[in-house]
Amino acid sequence: MSTLRFFAVKESLKRKPLKIHEPKRRSEVFGANVFNENAMRQYLTKEALSSIMEAITKGTKIDRVLADHISTGMKEWAISKGATHYTHWFQPLTGATAEKHDAFFETIGDGMAIEKFGGSQLVQQEPDASSFPHGGIRNTFEARGYTAWDPTSPAFVYGTTLCIPTVFVSYTGEALDYKTPLLRALHAVDKAAVAVCKYFDKNVKKVSASLGWEQEYFLIDTALATSRPDIVLTGRTLLGHSPAKGQQLDDHYFGSIPSRAMSYMRDLENECMLLGIPVKTRHNEVAPNQFELAPIFEEANLAVDHNSLLMDVMQKVAKRHNFSVLMHEKPFAGVNGSGKHNNWSLSTDTGINLLSPGKTPMSNLQFLTFFINTIKAVQTHEELLRAAIASASNDHRLGANEAPPAIISVFIGAQLTKVLEELETVTKGKLSPQEKTDLKLNVVGKIPEILLDNTDRNRTSPFAFTGNKFEFRAVGSKANCANPMTVLNTIVAKQLIDFKEEVDVLIDKKSMKKDDAIFNVLREYIKTSKDILFEGNGYSEAWEKEAKKRGLSNNKTTPEALKVKLSKSSIELFENLGVMNEVESKARYEIEMEEYILRVQIESRVIGDIARNHVVPTAVRYQNILIENVKGLKTIYGDEFRGLAKEQLTIIEQISKHIEAINSLVTKMIEDRKSLNSQNSIEKKANGYCNKVKPLFDDIRYHCDKLELMIDDELWPLTKYRELLFTK
Repeated sequence: MSTLRFFAVKESLKRKPLKIHEPKRRSEVFGANVFNENAMRQYLTKEALSSIMEAITKGTKIDRVLADHISTGMKEWAISKGATHYTHWFQPLTGATAEKHDAFFETIGDGMAIEKFGGSQLVQQEPDASSFPHGGIRNTFEARGYTAWDPTSPAFVYGTTLCIPTVFVSYTGEALDYKTPLLRALHAVDKAAVAVCKYFDKNVKKVSASLGWEQEYFLIDTALATSRPDIVLTGRTLLGHSPAKGQQLDDHYFGSIPSRAMSYMRDLENECMLLGIPVKTRHNEVAPNQFELAPIFEEANLAVDHNSLLMDVMQKVAKRHNFSVLMHEKPFAGVNGSGKHNNWSLSTDTGINLLSPGKTPMSNLQFLTFFINTIKAVQTHEELLRAAIASASNDHRLGANEAPPAIISVFIGAQLTKVLEELETVTKGKLSPQEKTDLKLNVVGKIPEILLDNTDRNRTSPFAFTGNKFEFRAVGSKANCANPMTVLNTIVAKQLIDFKEEVDVLIDKKSMKKDDAIFNVLREYIKTSKDILFEGNGYSEAWEKEAKKRGLSNNKTTPEALKVKLSKSSIELFENLGVMNEVESKARYEIEMEEYILRVQIESRVIGDIARNHVVPTAVRYQNILIENVKGLKTIYGDEFRGLAKEQLTIIEQISKHIEAINSLVTKMIEDRKSLNSQNSIEKKANGYCNKVKPLFDDIRYHCDKLELMIDDELWPLTKYRELLFTK
């Protein structure tokens, strides 16, 4: 074992679980560091509290004068929690969160100072917009951008800093973050869903999209992780032969949680409780050293903020336990990658989950309305939904080891499939726009009872109905949930608007009863949405062929998937609903394509460096040892040495072939990279990196991994899979 590997493994084996102090009741500390309603009642005037609650529930603006009162109360609360600084906490298009800390401290002359935090500082700040991804919206010399307080997501204290969730926009008003389009999409789906809910309950005034994410991740000892240049620089292993034992025995999934991992989880959960992140579930995932945590569902905007915060907190807590958290969607070849299943539903302010089947036919009709419209939305916009989860890292995961394929389809289970088939054939009568109809469906009585949890699980389905929600399973583990949630809520909003228009036409112009009109439109949707429904194995070649016949896209790579963002229909969809204008849509395309190029470019440089500067020199060193061995045999045995050194000579020859192949492939990769870097077209550049540079990774890896099996373990420089995955 190489010296670096030896000390890395030795260091990791010495680790002992940290002793974690836990509160007796988590409910007692939940949200203790959050400026929630309870804290606001203690630190705000009645008028200030009322203005915040109005902003949260109705979206009204907060008066600047009241903002001063709010900031004073917020400052006093934060200082009582040990805060010395404040920051506008936002989510730029880097995929990480951003913050700039300012002290409450202000001088007032004569050597005196006070703690100060005013309403203007609470409401608005000006970070440098040109230094974040902007897709051409900002020039380098045009740096002004604004962060603006989002009162719907409560402020919190983390460490010694008051963090204020904000949106981030350019000087000219375009969104430069994930939160702004999400808030617009949530407003759009709220408005559209309320209009449809009025068919069933006139008292509904608000519909909220809820989100429950499931965060998968790997825990690797820090000493082992930092011994691998590829993990340090890319978050995944670019080389490494699969160990003899991986996940084939299914002995890790839901198994007893290792003590060090449990200590980390308890510490993380304590931090989450203080920050108001309602984590509830923890367990071993399928791959060795892979785990998952999941929260109680929340309103989507808050859930997105909590997941973004969680990913940061996970890394910080991990350092205390000498762990590295790998969020990459595919950090290890040959075992499960990590996803972040987004469980989505819609709920009314009257307490009804619109995707939960009720016990009465009428509530079932309401459920079917939102259920079928969601399916129809996915059918119409499946390419946009695929683009929402596209990234260089998620491309490695999709379609591998239980992750869904790149083909977007909807799984609804046997019972609901049967229900839709029955409803489709309730009557043979057809509506004609030009003719009157005597169609009387007696709809309510025809709809059967639909039970909760009526579906099985299909682990290869990207978008599955799971009893009272849809589970978007294709989202990657390190993704910001805002991206897929923005798209999903937008397409559902658009579909609900179209649905209401069609129903109203039947009611107003065809004099049809409301229930019959609703059912007629739903029945047509059932017919036109069949192509998106699939209950089988998403990995099979048969499904790939069938999906093509159905006209479904199969965009396997990010450059392919992102093209739909530039289509006229996509731009108009977001623009018409006020989610993103054309400039914002095109900017996001540019940013995501550029990120793809840079990710692949970095990995290319890293794999070239490791192959030439780590693997090849080690191979030459071992080859020289074998050569010396053969020379010794020849000295002792003379001409008979060939028979005795047959295996050594074979290995020497094989090593030479692998070294030659590695150097040749790395040279070609560098030349291709240089050629593409001079390319001005971002599309051609991204496609070149995807189709020319990236495929060479597998070829280089093949030869390096073969050398790993041949070379003396004591010489091999890289920490091996068996050590990374099975050192607890």
